[in-house]
Amino acid sequence: MTTEALGAAVEELLRPVIGTALSGGAGGAAALEPLVREVLGALAEGAARRGGPVAAASPADLAGGVADTFGAARGTEALGRLTELLAHGSADPADPACAAHLHCPPLAVAVAADLAVSALNPSQDSWDQAPAATVLETLLLEEMADLVGYDPAEAAGVLTSGGTESNLMGLMLARDRVLGAATGRQIELTGVPRAGAGGSLGSAAGARPRILASAAAHFSVQRAAALLGLGEDAVIPVAVDSQLRMKTGALTAALERCVERGQLPVAIVATAGTTDTGAIDPLRECAELAARYGAWLHVDAAYGGGALLSDRLAPLLDGIELADSVSLDWHKLGWQPAAAGIFLVRKSETYASLARRAVYLNPADDEEAGYPSLLGLSLRTTRRADAFKIAVTLRTLGREGLGRLVDACHELAVAGARAVAARPRLELHGEAGAGEPVLTAFLFRYVPGASAGAGASADADAVRADEVNAALRRRLLREGGAVVGRTELPGEGPGRVRLKLTLLNPHTTVREVERLLDAVVAAGTAEEGA
Repeated sequence: MTTEALGAAVEELLRPVIGTALSGGAGGAAALEPLVREVLGALAEGAARRGGPVAAASPADLAGGVADTFGAARGTEALGRLTELLAHGSADPADPACAAHLHCPPLAVAVAADLAVSALNPSQDSWDQAPAATVLETLLLEEMADLVGYDPAEAAGVLTSGGTESNLMGLMLARDRVLGAATGRQIELTGVPRAGAGGSLGSAAGARPRILASAAAHFSVQRAAALLGLGEDAVIPVAVDSQLRMKTGALTAALERCVERGQLPVAIVATAGTTDTGAIDPLRECAELAARYGAWLHVDAAYGGGALLSDRLAPLLDGIELADSVSLDWHKLGWQPAAAGIFLVRKSETYASLARRAVYLNPADDEEAGYPSLLGLSLRTTRRADAFKIAVTLRTLGREGLGRLVDACHELAVAGARAVAARPRLELHGEAGAGEPVLTAFLFRYVPGASAGAGASADADAVRADEVNAALRRRLLREGGAVVGRTELPGEGPGRVRLKLTLLNPHTTVREVERLLDAVVAAGTAEEGA
């Protein structure tokens, strides 16, 4: 078959297939334009049909509707119908009554920038797939290192899928550096030695590795320990105070016990912004203890890192610049579409165990000739240019503009906490005078009336309070009225269920937060009478 005939055959194959236009190339923008208009219209229609923060439906009813539309959408109708379905069936973080999670409403400018990335589809695993994006990510990371307090010339980092991946990377480097130094092995090559191997139980070479993190640390710390071959049991939970901050004294005692038992403190994970209360561990004290015991300090600032954008709140993270590694998530207090995670290390040489050479992606002679590669900085190979939307946002708003958004959300949370305290049926978490939010989240609960009968116990009241708070949240979801968070305080026994507001919409008003709290009270009253 001739070349001309082959070309004609390919054209014939594609002719009857709709939707085969590409988003790149000289004609890509023209192909996208009508589709983007259709998506925007469907987004508006879906949001109008939803009419609130979440669709009023049971999970089963919603699933049935999704299945029906998915099955029926075909051909040119598929984009519009499925987009409207997605908008209708989404929890909308831009709605003032959607305040459950660290799930931000993204800035329109960031979404527009992300569209450009999707259209061009650069991949960050080699320079020849992403020439400009490779340079932009490097420049952005230098700015992020400076924001944290690192020397940009000595630091290194990468864009990640979020805090879970960043925490895994920090603990992997901690394992390789600290355990490697103790055993004299290259851990990433030989693997984690069996406890007691290479020396007596009390020797550094044979000591079982330990990771110390607060009892309120993110669950990804345990997940990382499991993935790294250390086991979830290697994570030692450290006691927290009433505001869920790690106690320095408890951390010191835990480190001393590790040494007494012949265990090796590989890492201390300090949290800068717990998911429930935004609590920030004593970072400077954690750094001093890490240095004293030879442990790596990783700071999980996936949430609290946003405070660095605010002149008012940045001092809360004093000491973060002493950490060996840091996690940041700009899809939380950065108003970016997910994913927008950042992982940083203070010293680039500590990144050595991640370095990889793939001859088809980053051959040595290419790098020597001036074609840089980011492959050896990431756990992933194919990787979106997520730095672009952050770069556009920073250049559009600047640190000052983003800082104003952080401050607005913090002030909103403070006002919301005070509104809780002013409502007799609601109880704010925290000691008297200590319930003001650290960042933009706070815990509270609905307080049911006392149980009937003189013999009702305190435990029975606590169980009832837990049940009512859990049920009122589901009622609000089912009715489409609000999306409120739910968590449990550390400890044992009943009475620990709490509701949570995480306020990440800087355009929400205090009155809208008050209406949300009134809806919580109304739902609690309805559940008591159910």
